[in-house]
Amino acid sequence: PALPSSALHITISFSHAMSSYSDSINMADSSATKASSIAATNASSQGNGKMNMMIVGSYALIVILWGACQVILIPYVVNLLLLVTAILYAACHASLELREEAPQQGDDGYDPNAAAAAPKETLRTEDAYQFPLVGSMSLVSLYLAVKYLGPELVNMLIGGYFGLVGVGALTMCFAPMFALVMPKSVNEKKLGWKFEIATHPFPDWLIPQPLDLGMEFTATDLVGFAAAAVVIAYYFQERHWTLNNVIGICFCLQGIERFSLGTYKIGAILLVGLFFYDIFWVFGTDVMVTVAKNLDGPIKILFPRSLEPNDDGKLDLSLLGLGDIVIPGFFLSLLLRFDAHMAKMPTQNVDIHAPFPKPYFHSALAAYVLGMCTTLFVMIQFNAAQPALLYLVPACLGSSFLCATMRGEIADLFAYSEEEDEEEEVADADATGKDGAPIQTDAKEGSKKDN
Repeated sequence: PALPSSALHITISFSHAMSSYSDSINMADSSATKASSIAATNASSQGNGKMNMMIVGSYALIVILWGACQVILIPYVVNLLLLVTAILYAACHASLELREEAPQQGDDGYDPNAAAAAPKETLRTEDAYQFPLVGSMSLVSLYLAVKYLGPELVNMLIGGYFGLVGVGALTMCFAPMFALVMPKSVNEKKLGWKFEIATHPFPDWLIPQPLDLGMEFTATDLVGFAAAAVVIAYYFQERHWTLNNVIGICFCLQGIERFSLGTYKIGAILLVGLFFYDIFWVFGTDVMVTVAKNLDGPIKILFPRSLEPNDDGKLDLSLLGLGDIVIPGFFLSLLLRFDAHMAKMPTQNVDIHAPFPKPYFHSALAAYVLGMCTTLFVMIQFNAAQPALLYLVPACLGSSFLCATMRGEIADLFAYSEEEDEEEEVADADATGKDGAPIQTDAKEGSKKDN
């Protein structure tokens, strides 16, 4: 039987795909800057002999499994477990860069003229409470659209959407790889434009005034964008499952490494809400399975169960919704950053290859794998669709809380936060001018001068 997607596989793919696409508008701050960071980190790691081979091996395993399963029949249970584990390990470690903080006054490397860093994308408590409701609305809307408009029209409309966000997500993955092999001068020279719309008829809560528009990119970004466009165009022309997996894997990697749950409490609220949400939509109705089977888009990862086409001329494929990877991935990445916090790892010039104890991450990752094994066992045993989060949520929450209890760090775990205080955000806003340059205060005159 095909493994149905979890309740959030549609909602989460929409949300983090749009996040990747929005980030791609400012390519220089994302792919090119990240590429330089990766290159510097790799050079430092190689020079000090600190390259984390588990991270390198995870990325290599993703590529190997993607290619090998096209010519070698890998048992889909083994394929699924290995691929998902590799994605989570690589993406969670890449998310360590979210700990990066700009040097403060008095620290080495402090630059008073440096532009303010972009705020981290962090989930708020109210968002966590609302997520199951928003997911339900999205799911029901798609179900009604499939039922009354037909899957062909729905897939055509969603295909256009994923064509846009897919290019953005793939560009984020491709550009850093091209940057590692292209000349440094190509990566440093930035192109683009910027202009400001002083006034517009829209309310401030919808679109801020003045509205800054622009795009900044490098030649490497353009190469990555071109490669991404070719992959997306070929996918929508052929609808081949291997290209679906390329897009889905990129969505997972980009979503996990760029998004923060903020706190352990927020993560627990989100997981518990989706736990009941997943159970209801899979066991209580046919909505989830109907949408999963009729929606043809890169919102799931496909695993071949045979290399020979069936009577309909198609391969027998099992599927796993992106939400079953990304949602637990958010939580696991938070635990890994908590491990780094408890190990007092530096927050400047973060090296994702640097070794440190990872009890929370390793225990939660092992629990996730056991939860996924349980999901697959029950699905095969009863030949029925299973909501994966029914098994993954207790595994992730239970393992992390048990680890904190055994280590006597429950208070530390609940106190850890990656949210920015409102006062800090206001201070950051007041400390910069319209052009992003810092404002200096004249002590004698008591006035602020925009630099």
